[in-house]
Amino acid sequence: MMALKAGIVGLPNVGKSTLFNALMGGPQAQAANFPFCTIEPNTGVIAVPDKRLDKLAEINKSVKKVPTSLSFVDIAGLVEGASKGEGLGNQFLANIRECDAIVHVVRCFDDANIIHVSGSVDPLRDIDVISLELILADLSQVEKRLEKARKDAKGKKEGAAEELAALEKILPLLNEGQPARKAQLDEEEQKRVSGLGLLSAKPVIYAANVQDSDLASGNDMVDRVRAQADKEGAKVVVVSAQVEAELAELDADEREAFLADLGVEGGETGLQKLIVQVYQLLNLRTYFTSGETETKAWTIRNGWLAPQAAGVIHSDFERGFIRAETVAYADLVAAGSEKAAKENGKVRSEGKEYVVQEGDVMLFRFNV
Repeated sequence: MMALKAGIVGLPNVGKSTLFNALMGGPQAQAANFPFCTIEPNTGVIAVPDKRLDKLAEINKSVKKVPTSLSFVDIAGLVEGASKGEGLGNQFLANIRECDAIVHVVRCFDDANIIHVSGSVDPLRDIDVISLELILADLSQVEKRLEKARKDAKGKKEGAAEELAALEKILPLLNEGQPARKAQLDEEEQKRVSGLGLLSAKPVIYAANVQDSDLASGNDMVDRVRAQADKEGAKVVVVSAQVEAELAELDADEREAFLADLGVEGGETGLQKLIVQVYQLLNLRTYFTSGETETKAWTIRNGWLAPQAAGVIHSDFERGFIRAETVAYADLVAAGSEKAAKENGKVRSEGKEYVVQEGDVMLFRFNV
């Protein structure tokens, strides 16, 4: 599977690096109370939590469990004017361009001891600052590209007409201050502009960073962020970067007790919710392989066929694909064993046109 990255962005001093450290389970990124503490982006790979791994490993008595993973990038703080090079703007924008999704950390707490670059806390204003800078950076790029696309289209260059059509849909949105992701592009148009890496085309999750006392129920500022996200079709996850940093130092039982004291039910941390939401945002799916040696989760794109899914394990699996012995996770758990699932007719033999479903447990047959 290709390396997928989510960029953690936001204004300076909103908790990006603290959140990143918590994701990584330790102090990997510098965190301090001054703007531009992070200059070079920090990158780390984290496991995607999935309780299904435990159950499958239990059923098949697996020696080890291997979760799937995502990369997170802690990117320098952005300020107004970044699209024109203010602060660390050009570097910041280049780092975002390399990411597949954006985790936009928004400060939703008051603390006189932590500097805010604008002098006051206003989550919607902060969202607008970053969103506008991404749009302005895209606007400059699209305007330049449009000139070439028009010439290429006149010259009947392959794909130029589709690229021109896409750019002409995107440009009016950017001029209106709307993100490129709102453009209604068909598959070919999307393909022709994907190489531009448009910043405002990337999917977004807002991480509303709150004090520990607001972790369970949020606050008025979180409500405002949620309302804004609803307008955009975006998601919101409530986190407390400081709490998450403390949780990273505890074992599982201590974490659950700590969260219970804060009124958070279920023992699921904000970071766990964030990781799952990013995974879903990228339109990813998980299938499993499971046996006595190991139970492993594999990442694929939604809509992939069985041979493509096999190719994630090894290219030989895709080239020599014969069939996939497949059982749905729920059916396997209900049966209690692979043998019982087969006896119940729940294990299917799927061919090259099978679209892999979320949670499929698969065994591939192939020719070398």
